[in-house]
Amino acid sequence: MITQPTHVPERLGLLATSAVDPFLTEELLKGEQVHGGIDLAKVVEPLPEDDARWWVEPIRSLVEDAMFEFRDDRTRADAWLAPRLHATLRLTRREAADKRLWNHLALAVAPDYVAWRHLSEPTANRPERRIAAERFRGPADRQCFSRLWWAAELFRNGSDYEPVQAACGNQDLVHTVLRMDVIDHRPTAQALVRLLQSGLVTTGREINGLCVAISTAGATLTYDVLAPDEPRDPARLRDWIAEAESAPPVERYELPKGPDEDLVREESVAALTSYFAELFETAPVRGRKTGD
Repeated sequence: MITQPTHVPERLGLLATSAVDPFLTEELLKGEQVHGGIDLAKVVEPLPEDDARWWVEPIRSLVEDAMFEFRDDRTRADAWLAPRLHATLRLTRREAADKRLWNHLALAVAPDYVAWRHLSEPTANRPERRIAAERFRGPADRQCFSRLWWAAELFRNGSDYEPVQAACGNQDLVHTVLRMDVIDHRPTAQALVRLLQSGLVTTGREINGLCVAISTAGATLTYDVLAPDEPRDPARLRDWIAEAESAPPVERYELPKGPDEDLVREESVAALTSYFAELFETAPVRGRKTGD
C-alpha cells in the first residue's frame, strides 16, 4: 500500500482536472507507488493565505486517525469521517462545488487515504487490485472526499451530524441519494434516514427502488407543500465559517457541531416518513415479489 507523497503541501489549493491525469499513473491506480509531490505542486493554483481553512494539517490528522481506527473495516470510516471532514473543512456550497479543491485534496494531500479506502479487492473478472480514477477526480457522488462532505452537508439536521453518521453507514444510500435533486429538500433527507434507521429499507435494491419512487412522485408532487421547510439563514453559515480560525480540532470520540441552524420541522419529517413508507410498498424493487 502506498504512503503519503514525499512532499505534502501545507495548504490546500486548486488543481485543474486537466492537470490531474499525468499523475494518475498505473502505479498509483494499482496502489503501488505515489508521485513525489514536487512536480504536482507546480500546477496548483494557491488559495488565499489569510484564510485559516486551507491548512492541510487538520485534514491529514483526520485521515490518519481514520486509517488507524478502521484498519479492520474500511467502509466504516465513511460514517466517522464525513461529519468530521465537514466540520473541519468549513465551506460554502459554491466552494464545495469546485472540483479543483477535491482534486487537490485527493491527489496532493491524501492519495494514501484514497488508496486505503478504495483499492478494490481482486475478483474473478478483475484479478488485479485497482483504484477507480473517479475516486481522485470524479463527480461529487464518487470522488473520495467530496462524496463525504456533500453527504454531511445534505444529511445534517442543522448542527446535528447524527443523521449523517446513520446515512453514511449505508453505501447504497449515499451513492444513490447524492444524485437526486430532491435530496436538497431537508425533510426529504431526514425522512430517508428515518426509514433506514427503522429497518424498513436496508438493501441496495430496496434503497434504489425507493429513490426511484420518490423521484417519480416528486415530478408531480411538490414536497415543499407536503413537508414545508424553513429556508436556511445564510448569516449563521457565514458565522460558522468565520469561526474556523479559532475552532479547536474536531472531537474524535464525539460528533462535532455543525452550523447553528434551526432543526428541520418535526411535523414535516414525520409527514414525509409516512408518505415514503407508503411509496415503498409499491416501489420497483428488483427481485421483490408482487404483494411482498
